[in-house]
Amino acid sequence: MHEHHAPEELIDHAGRALGIGIALNLGFVVLEAVAGILGQSMALLADAAHNLGDVLGLVLAWGANRLSRRLADRQFSYGLGSSTMLAALVNAITLILFSLWILWEAGMRLLDPPAVDGLLVIGVALAGVLVNTATAWLLVAQQKHDLNLRGAFLHMAADAAVSVAVALSGLLILLTGLTWVDPALSIVVSLVILIPALGLARQSLQLVLHGVPEAVDLDEVERHLAALPGVTDHHHLHVWALSTRETALSVHLVMPDPPDDGDRFLHDLQETLRQRFDIRHATVQIERGTCPCPIDD
Repeated sequence: MHEHHAPEELIDHAGRALGIGIALNLGFVVLEAVAGILGQSMALLADAAHNLGDVLGLVLAWGANRLSRRLADRQFSYGLGSSTMLAALVNAITLILFSLWILWEAGMRLLDPPAVDGLLVIGVALAGVLVNTATAWLLVAQQKHDLNLRGAFLHMAADAAVSVAVALSGLLILLTGLTWVDPALSIVVSLVILIPALGLARQSLQLVLHGVPEAVDLDEVERHLAALPGVTDHHHLHVWALSTRETALSVHLVMPDPPDDGDRFLHDLQETLRQRFDIRHATVQIERGTCPCPIDD
C-alpha cells in the first residue's frame, strides 16, 4: 500500500513569494553594486556579491519549485521533486564560494583600505534592510516545511542583519574616519554567510544522498512500527526525501496473523505516519513470516 500527497497550496504560495523576492533583490543588487563602486566600499560590494548569490539561489529555488509540480511519468516515476534538493545544494555551494571571495578581497583591502563614502554606505545599507526584511517576511510561513525555502529565508534574515551592520560601519567611518572598518566588517559579513551556508550544504547533501531527513527520528519511527498490534518484526525500513518538503518511507512488517480489515490498518498507519512524522509517501508490505523475504536472497 502506498499513498502520495503533494502540498500544492504550499507550492503555489512559495512560487509567488520567491518570484517577488527575486524581483526585489535583483533590483537591489544593481543599486548596491553601483553604489559600492562609486563609494569605494568593499562592504557594499561584498554584500552585493552576497545578494547576487541569494538572487541566484532564489531563482534556483523558484525553478525547482515549478519542476516539483510536474507529475510522475514513465521516465520520472517520482516526478521532479528532487530538483528542490539539488537547488538547495547548488545554492549552498554558491554561497560558500562567494563568502571565500569576500574574505580574499576584504583581506587585500584591509592591508590598504581605500577612502569610503560613509553617507552613501549608510543609505544603501538601510535600503537593504527594507528589501531583505520584506523578502524574509514573504518566506516566513513556507520555510517551516521546506529545507530549500528555509535556506532562502535564513539568508534573507541574515542579510537584513548584515545590512544593519554595514550601515553601522558607514556611521563609524563618518564619525571616526577609520576606513579599515569597512574591510574588517566585510570579513565579519563573509563569516556570517559561510557558517549557515556550510550547514545548508551538509543538510542538502544528506538529502541528495538519500539520507534520513533531520526532521525524522528514525528510532522513534521504528518504535512506533514495532508497537503496532500484530506486528512481531519489521525489516527493510527506509526513510528518504522525495523533495525538500516531502518524505517517503518503505518497510516490511511481519504479521503472522494479519488484521481482517487490512485496508483500515494500512490507512490508519498512513495517517499516523503523516501526523506524527510528516511522512507523506509510505509503502508498506505485510508478510506472515512463513517464507524468507526475497530481497534477502
